[in-house]
Amino acid sequence: MGTEIDVAVGTLLVEAVTPMALELALAVQQEIQTRLDEADRLRHRQVERAQYEADRARHRYMRVDPANRLVADSLEADWNARLRALAQAQEDYERQRAADRLTVDAHERQRILALAADFPAVWGDPKTPHRERKRMLALLIEDVTLVKQRHVTAAVRFRGGATTTLTLPRPLTAQQLRATHDDVRQQIDVLLDEYTDAQVANVLNERGLRTGAGGAFDPASVHWVRFAHQLTSLKQRLLANGWLTSKQISATLGVGRTTLGRWRAEGRVQARICNDGGEWLYWPPERPLDERAADADVPPAATGNSDNPTARGAV
Repeated sequence: MGTEIDVAVGTLLVEAVTPMALELALAVQQEIQTRLDEADRLRHRQVERAQYEADRARHRYMRVDPANRLVADSLEADWNARLRALAQAQEDYERQRAADRLTVDAHERQRILALAADFPAVWGDPKTPHRERKRMLALLIEDVTLVKQRHVTAAVRFRGGATTTLTLPRPLTAQQLRATHDDVRQQIDVLLDEYTDAQVANVLNERGLRTGAGGAFDPASVHWVRFAHQLTSLKQRLLANGWLTSKQISATLGVGRTTLGRWRAEGRVQARICNDGGEWLYWPPERPLDERAADADVPPAATGNSDNPTARGAV
């Protein structure tokens, strides 16, 4: 995902780095700095107030009669409390002041403005080292905050306070990168109306198509696509369209397996292979062939072994 973010931020910079944009960013930065200076003055007054209170407490303690121990102890405790408050105020002041420092001196300002003239060319030059691009980023961007949800949101904060939000697609997982392309999956779905997994694999390979991993198709890879995308097999589709198993047709005709096999060879029953195991399905003899074509967009099956190279198999 880092590569996609780097490209998106780089494109954003090329579009954003213009003399007018940089001047505006620096003007905004100056306004923010003015407001921060005012806040700094207010916080410093709090430190001065704490110092004043500590000095008063010290003065009261120094003037007390040492013989009056109860009062002296009370004033000493108050003085110590004021000193702790002063130390805390000074610490808070210094910490906040360091966090608010956004000063851009004159030299750095000139460096930033100079980028507008040659930034796109330098950034896009393949000879520019990666470390130099990082230095240019540091000059212009304060930070980038990433939030990963359904999409990746990148909040880019420029130096000076301006912000821009980029929305990027989530990176594909390793499984998604190896997934079969949608167009190939759709072709598999259409082919399964007529062919077994092995036959579908042969057709796809003849068309020059490849799996998500870049290899040739085989029955196992077609089976995996069916499983992953919940595609029904040729057998399931034929059964749904009215074809019968050998057990069902035997019960319907009142004959055994041997007789059924002979009738199939003689063309007395309509049959077709439905999987790579050589299993046969049969069309009910009481239904006309054109009724099957009306039920589903499946071409009429040939009799016996002529329509399928895998016709040899179990009944």
